[in-house]
Amino acid sequence: MGVSTDSRFANAAWAEKLGGVTFPLLSDFYPHGEVAQKYGTLRAEGMSERALFIIDKSGVVRYIDVHELREQPDEAVLFEELAKINGG
Repeated sequence: MGVSTDSRFANAAWAEKLGGVTFPLLSDFYPHGEVAQKYGTLRAEGMSERALFIIDKSGVVRYIDVHELREQPDEAVLFEELAKINGG
């Protein structure tokens, strides 16, 4: 799933601009940034760092990758980490 401190309306507009997404989007808008704060990615100005977390079915965080807002995470690395976790 994707999580953003933006409103659900902003998330929907973003997904539409991309042509749709194949995963659910969670709005962490109210209480503002509560999820981001719990994961340590909420910035002082109220937005979250660009971060990727892989959390297994037991709720254990298996992978964390935090980027500057302007950086685009490498999807290939994410898929490699998923494969490792899933025994592939």
